[in-house]
Order: sequence, then structure tokens, then C-alpha cells
Amino acid sequence: MKFTRVFAFMALAGLAGSAFATDGYFSHGYGMKAKGMGGAATATSNDAFGGANNPASMAFVGNRLDLGADLFSPRREASRTGLGPFDGSVDSDSKYFIVPEFGYNHMYTTDLALGVTVYGNGGMNSNYASGQTDLGNCAGGAANGQPGNLLCGQGKLGVDLMQLIVAPTAAYKIAPNHSIGISPLIGYQRFKAEGLHAFAGASSDSTNLTNRGYDDSFGYGVRIGYMGKLSPTVTIGAAYASKMKFDEFSKYKGLFAEQGGFDIPENYNLGVAWQATPVFLVALDYQRINYSGVNSISNPSANAFIPAPLGADNGPGFGWQDIDVWKLGVEYKYSQQLTLRAGYNHGDNPIQASDVTFNILAPGVVKDHATLGFTYTLASGNELTVAYMHAFKNDVTGTSILPAFSGNPPSGTEKIQMYQNSLGIAYSWKM
Repeated sequence: MKFTRVFAFMALAGLAGSAFATDGYFSHGYGMKAKGMGGAATATSNDAFGGANNPASMAFVGNRLDLGADLFSPRREASRTGLGPFDGSVDSDSKYFIVPEFGYNHMYTTDLALGVTVYGNGGMNSNYASGQTDLGNCAGGAANGQPGNLLCGQGKLGVDLMQLIVAPTAAYKIAPNHSIGISPLIGYQRFKAEGLHAFAGASSDSTNLTNRGYDDSFGYGVRIGYMGKLSPTVTIGAAYASKMKFDEFSKYKGLFAEQGGFDIPENYNLGVAWQATPVFLVALDYQRINYSGVNSISNPSANAFIPAPLGADNGPGFGWQDIDVWKLGVEYKYSQQLTLRAGYNHGDNPIQASDVTFNILAPGVVKDHATLGFTYTLASGNELTVAYMHAFKNDVTGTSILPAFSGNPPSGTEKIQMYQNSLGIAYSWKM
């Protein structure tokens, strides 16, 4: 299978979409081996996903190609009580997503590695059917008897955000056991929103607020990294990714702050791996995701008219807070052919109670993930890797701001909740 054909397939498959909402809306891990270890990968060099984890790791990976896909299944629910005719409960209809991944690495010299990683960074998805409200109540008597959605809009309610990143990578050994790496990040986003008609009065451009179909944008950034083998048993790693600046979503400049802006926030990770015995490895990562650097994600939503309307420079966002994520993984070499993995991933919940209404669209509230995985090495030396993840159910409850859009004080209570499962498989060619 030629590299160019595989790369083209992965780039096109990535456009099918992703619906991650694990560590905020980032994935809990990148690369199937990392996913089996709770996402811990900053100080390991198991595959060609350094462009997503730590570019410096590619200097120790060797020649290989990794191709895989995850079947990702988030289960989301939103409900409201205490607002009489506006009360209701609904599950998101979209429950299964295929998320592809691709990595390639080539040792150009014994010290210089060149490669590329293609991955879905993350995303948000919700798809709620209508029928929870009467549009006659929502619109002051107009359209009486016609069904509305949970946020008093027409038809289905939800968003669909996909983020695909291509990360060409160069890594160089500055000493036999130390390397540095860099990955320019080339990003593509696709987004649509439906059923937000009730927010028209709070928008700076209500014609570009909702039901405009898909819009896309391109962006760029960079990830840099370091990896050092301090001893035969201890390896450390560090990586930093800048904020990725994207073109605005012009079709949704009346929804996202800064006239449709939606950048990917800066993030960094630190890791250590300990080869406790010849067959047993422990890896620990710390990750920081700074959602506060992107106004459309972090601006509070509770005061939707003040200081600025939706779409304005300082307009409302989802109110997401910066989060810390801890990833612990273990790896046990059961035999020459079989390696077993397990992990745990704990992250902060970025969503506060005061922002629960807007986050019906993006209920990224899960905090704890348990993972399992294995790799089986074939007689050819190629590898088959499988990883499973379960994100435990979590919920957030807060006061609804929906009445504020009719000039009334906030009242009533809303709850959003989610749990997830994923099962992935990857095949790796050694070259």
C-alpha cells in the first residue's frame, strides 16, 4: 500500500467528522496505543503519533506506518424542570461516529526523523429532536400548536463541529538519548448549528446565527517537544502546542464571539515513563488545556445581552474554564507477541452551573475515563492494536437562562449529562 494513497484516504476520511468530548472537547488520547493507556504518551515512543502527542518522540520510533479507526459512542441527555410549558427532556440522536487516525515516520538518518500525523483533534456534536415545547409559548402566540425544541427553536436542535489536523513532523537527536521535535499544525474545521431561533434577539447578526448549513475554516499553529532518556529505565517528555488561529465561520458570525471566531486553544503536556521491569512500564502525563484563550469557548453565557450580543468581539460563549488532565497508563509485555495495556484519565469539568443552558449544545462534562488495550505482533513484525475506553457518566445542573430571552429573570433548572464508550483498532507496518 503506497504512502500517498493511505495519506489521501485518511485526509478524506477525517472529513467525515468527529464527536470527541472527553477532556473538554479534546480526545483522551491520540494513537491507539496511547488510548489504551489513558492517553499517556508524552514520554513514550510507541508509534507515529508524535505530531499529536510529542514531536520529539519520532526520533526514537523508527520506520513505521500506523492506520486505525475508533468507533466512538457518546450518550447525551438534557432536561429542564420548573418552567411549566418549557419543561422537557431529550436524548441526542447521534450515537455512533467513526474517527480515523494515521501516522507515518521515516528515519532519514540515524538522528533525523521525518513524518506526518493526521488526526481528529476533537469536536462537539449534539442532535436533539424537537417536540419538547410549543412554539406558541416560545414566540408569544405565533405558530401556536407547532412543536419546538428544548431551547424554543424550530425543528431539530444541535451543533456539529469537526476538527482535522495534519501535522508534518521533524525530530532530531541532539544527543544519543535526547531529542527535540517540531510539528507545524495545519487545521480544518467544519461546523453547523440548528434550532437556535430563540436567540435571534440576542445576536448581533440573526441572519447568520442558526440553520445555515455547514461552514468550514482553515487554521494553523505549531507543536514543539522534547524527549530525554535519563537512564535505561526513566524517560521524560514535554510538548507545547500554540493556539491554532482559524478563519472565522462567516455563516455563524452571529453566534460565535469575534464574528464567528473559533480557534483551538493552546495546550501543553509533561510526562514521565518508568520501565519498572523489563516487561512492565508505567507512564504518567499531565496536560493543561487553556480554553480561556478563545473567547467563543470561554466567555460566560449567563449574561447573554451584556456586555455584548452573540457574535460581538466580547460576546457570550460557552463559559468553559481551563482544565487540568492527568493520564496514568501501564503496559505489560505478556509475551514476545502480546502486550497488554490499561489506563485511567481524569480531567476537570470545564462547564459551570451558570452556563448549563448554552452547553445543552455541547455537554462536555465527563471527567473520568478507564481504558484497556493490547498489541499483538505478527510473524511479519507488523502489529495489530486494539483499545477500549469508557467515560463515566457525569452531569451538571444549573439555573436556566432561557427566560432572559423574553425579558424575564432566569428561573427553572436544567441538567446536562453524558457518558461514552469507544472501541478502536489499528494496524501498523514496520518498514
